[in-house]
Amino acid sequence: CGPTHKDEPVLADEKVRHVGEAIAAVAAETPEIAERALSEIEVEMEELDPVLDPIEALKPGAAKVHDKGNVAYSTRLERGDVDAGFRASSIVVEDAFKTPMVEHCHIEPHAAVAKVLDDGTLKIWCSVQRPFVVASDLSQILGMPLGKISVVTVSVGGGFGGKNETTIEPIAALLAMKGGRPVKMVFSRYDEMVASTVRHAYHIRIKSGLSNSGDILAREVEIISDAGAYVNWGARTLDKACTCAAGPYEIANVRVVGTLVYTTKNVGGAMRGFGVPQVCFACEVHTDHICRVLGVDPLAFRKTHCSRSGAVTPTGQKLEVVALPEILHELEQMTNGGMPL
Repeated sequence: CGPTHKDEPVLADEKVRHVGEAIAAVAAETPEIAERALSEIEVEMEELDPVLDPIEALKPGAAKVHDKGNVAYSTRLERGDVDAGFRASSIVVEDAFKTPMVEHCHIEPHAAVAKVLDDGTLKIWCSVQRPFVVASDLSQILGMPLGKISVVTVSVGGGFGGKNETTIEPIAALLAMKGGRPVKMVFSRYDEMVASTVRHAYHIRIKSGLSNSGDILAREVEIISDAGAYVNWGARTLDKACTCAAGPYEIANVRVVGTLVYTTKNVGGAMRGFGVPQVCFACEVHTDHICRVLGVDPLAFRKTHCSRSGAVTPTGQKLEVVALPEILHELEQMTNGGMPL
């Protein structure tokens, strides 16, 4: 899935870009003392206009989440002659979809214990899915050799992609290093909701051109992804979504355009499927719409037009083995035979 984009500070500097962004950290012997200490910190802040909708964020004059503008990343892939495909089409079907951001809601929240050992090694026990990512991030953040950092993944009480990212580990490490004592940090459920990553919300527009006989001559897909306040995994997730956006169908002419947009909301991150569930939903609902327009059986249409072994994807990848035709055949047999799906 490629590397993450490391653009999020451990603690906010001159600008706070979303409500869950940390601006200060306190270590204390009890949670009550820590809460009192936090209440003593005075922060002078100027209220900024929120940017809550990626579509609105792209309009001229929209408040900027980052000085460079609200477009965090853009990508495009094209195969064949899409415009010619649409000109040759007798039927054009177009749909628009919106998917929400989704919180992982794993049972165990983010948690970490940091300790500096006698030999200067920083050891962290944490609830993460990718300990080597956390170790690498800590090495860069703290300026420490990777060999002096030990990350131990204990039994993880749920992840689903939400524990791919480095979250509280750098703060726990800094407090342990500053205080010379072990430090434990645990997200509350409120913290999880406002400060952890979420599945990216997508706006998807999909248009298909078809012949009278039902062949798909051209397909165009536009994806606008809500990055949240920082890129994180957003660019890589959008790349994967664009790769799969045209669906598992034989289409000679395909254009997919993706735009990742900053907003002042939770940072989008990894979640099961990594951008693909959103576009699969859009593509298959769109396919059902096509079938209604053509007046054909949705399963029969998919059997006719799905990719087969040897097919070439919009990215130019040749698919050596594709089992989808056999799967659809089995599905048809199960349905006709009255077997439960």
